Amino acid sequence: MIDNKLLSILACPVCKGELDYQKERDELWCRADALAFSIKDDIPVMLENQARTLSIDEKLSKK
Repeated sequence: MIDNKLLSILACPVCKGELDYQKERDELWCRADALAFSIKDDIPVMLENQARTLSIDEKLSKK
């Protein structure tokens, strides 16, 4: 579980936009760039080259 205070200050490293926390997948999603950043041992991995590309369904889904 990631800390809410940390979530409030994190931004997408690509576009500097908002990230959505996906608790069930333990990922941070940037819908604008269609990227999913994993969280390993409660530490977000905010590297573009290690991000997963969101599917169209994921990108368009509601939080």
